[in-house]
Amino acid sequence: MPLALYALAIGGFGIGLTEFVIMGLLPEVGADFGVTPTVAGHLISGYALAVAVGGVGLTALLHTVNRKRALLLLMVLFIAGNTVSALAATYEVMLAGRILAALCHGAFFGIGAVLAAGLVPAHRRAAAISVMFAGLTTANVLGVPFGTFLGQALGWRSTFWAITAIGIVAFVGIAALVPGTGAAEKAEHSGSGGLRVEFGAFRSLQVWLSLAVTVLGFGGMFGGFTYIAFTLTEVTGFTTASVPWLLVLIGVGLFAGNLLGGRFADRDPGRTLLVLIAGLALVLAAFALVAHIPWATLVALVLMGGFGFATVPGLQMRIMGFADRAPTLASGANIAAFNVGNALGAWAGGLGLAAGLGYTSPLWTGALITLVGLGVMAFAVVARGGEFSRRPLPVREAAPAR
Repeated sequence: MPLALYALAIGGFGIGLTEFVIMGLLPEVGADFGVTPTVAGHLISGYALAVAVGGVGLTALLHTVNRKRALLLLMVLFIAGNTVSALAATYEVMLAGRILAALCHGAFFGIGAVLAAGLVPAHRRAAAISVMFAGLTTANVLGVPFGTFLGQALGWRSTFWAITAIGIVAFVGIAALVPGTGAAEKAEHSGSGGLRVEFGAFRSLQVWLSLAVTVLGFGGMFGGFTYIAFTLTEVTGFTTASVPWLLVLIGVGLFAGNLLGGRFADRDPGRTLLVLIAGLALVLAAFALVAHIPWATLVALVLMGGFGFATVPGLQMRIMGFADRAPTLASGANIAAFNVGNALGAWAGGLGLAAGLGYTSPLWTGALITLVGLGVMAFAVVARGGEFSRRPLPVREAAPAR
């Protein structure tokens, strides 16, 4: 794989760390600013909302900028946002820093996925995308526990200074290793349609079906993941102190699933996504049935992360393919769709808890959402232009960047 992909992965690592490490530091941050846990939680929900906005808005604003320069500008925004968070004297300033950093999230992965696909031959596009997203999964496996430990030992601000430093390293790596504008990208930018052409991708039914599968498939996993701490402590019987380390098992699954999912999606994206989404629904349902058994729960955590994130490279490659000549905005919209799915899963999982259905109900809810996603995916592959239809639409090969 080209070294440029690993520079993108470092950026993804920093962004993933920014998104998830706050979960382990909320008590310290809330106590420092004198706010309730609910108000402190807005540092998470506010970030997710900003990701969805930035995934479409910033990608659209940067559509005329060559992708390397756009990624560098986004990393500057990321560095600035985390610097603001590290220096924040009030909760409001901290929230502003979180939102500032989050705005680059969707656009970075959306633009970066298109660039990564253009760095390799067409038959390795999903694998290349998975390498970039490996930074995000590594943040869950290694970054979050280390970032939480650092914040608890030296103060939560030290974690955000460390993330800022990672952003600087990523900026330097992208500047040094990512190639400049390629011939294919020049052709896109020189076209007369401009942003109109990018939005024109959304006239495709398959693009909308891909977005729906992303929302439902990822939403199903997050339906169970959002409340997993309650399942582990109240159903399985693990101690609260062990929860952060148990979550590392999900991170291990995320990392392995992402890489394997990319390889299989390159061979047969339609069948791969069908199998993975069906597998995720089964894992979530099985987890709900065995959550009272400690050893089975450990296995289920790895499988939930594995099947859940194995869909990401295939989903990202699919929408880029069906977006035809204007994949960048559609790619950013798919990153936004992942975060919409996160919000949907958290909301739906909470309904079961509020109804008194118990701490395994979010897993059942997640399985149900995923099954709906499987149904949408099954329709997508047989609908006009789908992978199994009699009239499949041509998928443009990404030209290597030059």
